[in-house]
Amino acid sequence: MRKPIILVRGGGDLGTGVAARLWRGGFAVLVTEIDRPLAVRRLVALAEAVYAGSVTIEDLRGVRVETPTEAMRALEGGSIPVLIDPGANMRSHVRLDALVDARMTKAPPDLGLDAAPLVIGLGPGFTAEKDCHAIVETNRGHTMGRVFWRGGAATDTRVPEPVGGVDVDRVLRAPGDGMIRALADLGSVVRRGQVIAEVDGTSLQAPFDGALRGLLHDGLIVKKGTKIGDLDPRADPAYCRLISDKSLAVGGGVLEALLSRREIRRALGD
Repeated sequence: MRKPIILVRGGGDLGTGVAARLWRGGFAVLVTEIDRPLAVRRLVALAEAVYAGSVTIEDLRGVRVETPTEAMRALEGGSIPVLIDPGANMRSHVRLDALVDARMTKAPPDLGLDAAPLVIGLGPGFTAEKDCHAIVETNRGHTMGRVFWRGGAATDTRVPEPVGGVDVDRVLRAPGDGMIRALADLGSVVRRGQVIAEVDGTSLQAPFDGALRGLLHDGLIVKKGTKIGDLDPRADPAYCRLISDKSLAVGGGVLEALLSRREIRRALGD
């Protein structure tokens, strides 16, 4: 029996949480990305396969592929193919059962209801029944991970959720425009005042002691204020390699939306 095929647009940490829930639940998962992904939490982002060729995240293996044929071969081998395909044109070559937009652009999507039999949007920017069939809430709180078939998600607050009692300061932003140069290792514990990166020669220092959970790739061009890193005040390097509770909760919402469709349950062997 053919596994249901789900295309996930965006292989950042949220998209990877979705992919993990679906892959572990018996779905075939494809991930599409841009040519220079901006995933910050690279240790738990399937998007990293674009740079590295392949990645292992917990029990998932993501591999970069160049063509739909290679993607299908990777699926047959039990891997998650990651394809540079900003427009999600892969949907014209594969019989999709659903498309999940996990890019978190927080703006109305470029594809609509006809992109796949079931289109699921994550977080703000989508309107159910207009540009997607269902929305999964990504904002932390009582409704995180819930599925909405009408309306939209909660408005973006632009304030990151607290981790270890720290919110705004844990998100590291570019001190100016220019090319980023990393000066600390992902997953390492850094100390307050330590230089983590430079952007066009301007230093970015750690605002507190913590584990460097995320940092953009060397050589990427960023604008002042762009999120380029994530510092975890819990200072446990092990957390840097684990898919987050939020990503898995959102992935659970996507799984619920998929299983609401009888044809998808049937394809899984229900």
